[in-house]
Amino acid sequence: MSDIIPVRFAGTGSYLPEEVLGNDYFEKILDTSDEWIATRTGIRERRRASKDENTSILSANAGRAAIEDAGLTPEDIDVIILATATPDHPFPSTAAFVQSHLGCVNAAAFDVGAACSGFLHACWIAAGQLQAGMATNVLVIGAETLSRFLDYKERGVCILMGDGAGAVVMTKAEREGQGILHATLGCDGTKAKHIWIPAGGAALPSSETTVAERMHYMQMKGRDVFKFAVVKMTSLIDEAMEKTGLSPDDLKMVIPHQSNLRIIEAARERLGLPAEKIAVNIEKYGNTSAASVPITFDEARRAGKLASGDKIMLLAIGAGLTWGSMVFEL
Repeated sequence: MSDIIPVRFAGTGSYLPEEVLGNDYFEKILDTSDEWIATRTGIRERRRASKDENTSILSANAGRAAIEDAGLTPEDIDVIILATATPDHPFPSTAAFVQSHLGCVNAAAFDVGAACSGFLHACWIAAGQLQAGMATNVLVIGAETLSRFLDYKERGVCILMGDGAGAVVMTKAEREGQGILHATLGCDGTKAKHIWIPAGGAALPSSETTVAERMHYMQMKGRDVFKFAVVKMTSLIDEAMEKTGLSPDDLKMVIPHQSNLRIIEAARERLGLPAEKIAVNIEKYGNTSAASVPITFDEARRAGKLASGDKIMLLAIGAGLTWGSMVFEL
């Protein structure tokens, strides 16, 4: 087994906006149906942020819950790392606004941009800071307000996405054996345009043309991403089992990014696990990108499905194309 990084998840939290968009909403505005969406994606509902909510607000609500769950105060947080592809503004970091909302006056704050796998990237950074003694309590958040970046005339993308936030507080391990057993991150930048927003940045600033051509909305090569995700998810699972010396039976739960039910089922079949060992909530929330894994983690933990000593795997594929996996003992 690989060397353990002695850190723990001391608290979790999540927040979902109140507005629910069912598949019937899209039946009214697009050439689609509840059956078509559910069959191809597994999604039946997703949440949409209100006009008064944005990524920093969602993040703060999830972060506050995680801090309380960890038995800490905002002043105890040393670092805030926010994974998001939908920042409030180009700059400063959305994490700076989260720090202000929460009153984490002693915390450094910065964003991580790795889209759907961003939360795993942020946890990896947090683990390094804790192991190096640079921090004691790190708040890691995955949050998205994807509804602001969707073209509701493009069926292939808008039906998939939802808004939400999830958070964890990471600290040093309390006992021997507790910690991260394996973690890996990666990126294939040759596929960076498989999922992207073409305009609005330094490469293609906003203009009348970019607005008219709807270039400020998310675009995705769905079939290419699907094929990549299935293959990469399988290889991440194989690598994790080899590096840790564990078997799938040793895992209490696998928490994958909630991108598509068919991709999740492919991962489950690869592991040979019963359905109850794969955490799935895509039917309720859709694809919430960086928020997906921490929301699902928090739900499983608060439902009493996870306990101290359990071994858990996290998996995600995202824009970039990026990926990440982590196996840890709770």
